Amino acid sequence: MTPLTVQEHFVANNDGWLLHLRQAWHPDRYDPAARPLLIVPGYGMNAFIFGFHPRGTSMERALAEAGFEVWSVNLRNQGDSRATMPRAPGPSLRAWAEVDLMAATDAVVQRTRSTRDRVDLIGASLGGSVSYAHLALRPEHRVGAVVTIGSPLKWLTVPTLFRLAFASPRLVGMIPISGARRMAHTAFPLLAKVPRALDLYMNTSHVDLASAGELVRTIDDPHPRINRDIARWFQRQDLVLRGVNVTDALRDVDRPLLVVRSNRDGIVPDDAAVAALEAWGGDDIETMKIGDDVEWYAHADLFISNGAPEHVFAPITDWLLRRQ
Repeated sequence: MTPLTVQEHFVANNDGWLLHLRQAWHPDRYDPAARPLLIVPGYGMNAFIFGFHPRGTSMERALAEAGFEVWSVNLRNQGDSRATMPRAPGPSLRAWAEVDLMAATDAVVQRTRSTRDRVDLIGASLGGSVSYAHLALRPEHRVGAVVTIGSPLKWLTVPTLFRLAFASPRLVGMIPISGARRMAHTAFPLLAKVPRALDLYMNTSHVDLASAGELVRTIDDPHPRINRDIARWFQRQDLVLRGVNVTDALRDVDRPLLVVRSNRDGIVPDDAAVAALEAWGGDDIETMKIGDDVEWYAHADLFISNGAPEHVFAPITDWLLRRQ
């Protein structure tokens, strides 16, 4: 297997942070006429998982082998991104969408080997929601096409567990969380012996948890401010940032959109994911629902299941190629 060419970048967001970006392409298959791709991670995670798969082809490699230059970003407080000054402004959904994602897309356009001047976004889970917010808050965005994977827009129903945990925005915004990666490393092997305990998040029958030591590298500690933003989002149903209702603002966005969701997602209800289809202003809209009653898919399965390269990454790649 030909190794991908990889370069690491640190980009100033002009708000006290250096954002970490990873750039990868296949040395023999890269097509400079294709728009570069930027993958955005979600809640309590960093971009590590996009370049790793426990048993097969990673999302990054699947896209690179199709000719794309593949970028991934760690927004502030994610992964290897780092503050450049004491008391640098912390993360929030608004800061991620309005400041960090703008800095990241600008950097990709400036540093890409592609001949194109726009970036296609792939938002993973909450990263897709941040991508929606970016389009709503920054009408001068540099985005071409958009793919969201297991990403909520409007919380018509909130899972009971989350409704209880996020009942008070003030309270969840005060409680720091640390050691999430260590706890997951300990819990995964134990929970795998009681498969139904993980049903909300993954179908353990088709996820290789023997690689838990690697998988947990993508886990970051959730930030209290992000938790507060999510709690307010649950209460309002719509995501409102800087006074802008993101659902309403998407009616002015006409970029191609692909919404990918799983058939048994216990984290993001189906109505929360498909809300974007009705809100979207453009005509080029598609959705894919992954899984069936026998081979069902939960939230994390869209990224790390044994079937993800074939059933998720490949059709996303085909959809993006058709929009070049």
